Amino acid sequence: MSERERTEHSDTDNAPGDESEADGFDVASGIRGYVVGLIAAAALTAASFWAVQTDVIYVPGVPVFLVALAIGQMGVHLVFFLHITTGPDNTNNVLALAFGVLIVGLVLVGSIWIMSHLNHNMMPMEMMKQMQR
Repeated sequence: MSERERTEHSDTDNAPGDESEADGFDVASGIRGYVVGLIAAAALTAASFWAVQTDVIYVPGVPVFLVALAIGQMGVHLVFFLHITTGPDNTNNVLALAFGVLIVGLVLVGSIWIMSHLNHNMMPMEMMKQMQR
């Protein structure tokens, strides 16, 4: 890629956390990205504490609001701190993240499935009490 193409590319396709040495990355812009991420993460955390303690939000809607804030928090961490972007050089990072999410999902769903089957096949409490006498 020529210097002109690189300059045009960096001007048109620059996402937060997608800085590199070739794009003219300097320490100040890197720190600025981390500070913006820190402020966004702190604001989302404060908003979740506010949502739980306020009467402004309809009470059954509070869990939905908290889930939305949690998804936003994950997005902030992925972009600003883990530097997961849509750039072509981040394909391996995205695939590793997707694989990690798959494994965690399988462990959670499998654990819940096993526990529900154990609960279903467990002996009733009355029978256990009679056996102990």
